[in-house]
Amino acid sequence: MEAIGDRWGLMIMRDLLLGLSRYNDLQTSSGATNATLSDRLKRLEETGLVERRLYQTRPDRYEYLPSKRGQDIVLLIQAMIQIGDRWRLQEKRKIPLRFVDGDSGFTLALVAVDAAKKVAKDQPTLAIEVGPGADDLMRWRVTQGREQRIARAAAAGRRRQQLRAP
Repeated sequence: MEAIGDRWGLMIMRDLLLGLSRYNDLQTSSGATNATLSDRLKRLEETGLVERRLYQTRPDRYEYLPSKRGQDIVLLIQAMIQIGDRWRLQEKRKIPLRFVDGDSGFTLALVAVDAAKKVAKDQPTLAIEVGPGADDLMRWRVTQGREQRIARAAAAGRRRQQLRAP
């Protein structure tokens, strides 16, 4: 998230991954002001997610392309789109994008896979744990989040008991 920055960075990455590369096209698609778009493109370039390439001289004009690193962001965008599609389908609305295998044309979907068994799980119960590279701040976030979830569950249990009491 630090590399992407904010919603503007994410929208710009979406557009770049869809194939837009020219400044004017990125501005039209995102609706960002010149200052915002210029700032976010510089930031995305500094973080190694975007490469800037000269495509015209006199005046100099550049196109922006996702780097190898930036191309990995498509997985994040695909996950977000899949979540939105699930909500959209519940509302009986059609989905705007499909992710397909470039060779076969078959629709692709991100799924949770049990890493040990290499088996896909339809509705995983997801829990987040501290990993070996976590710093003190990340450990604090996970610990605080766990404690707050436990407290909320206990409070909800007490409310249910109070509602059942005669």
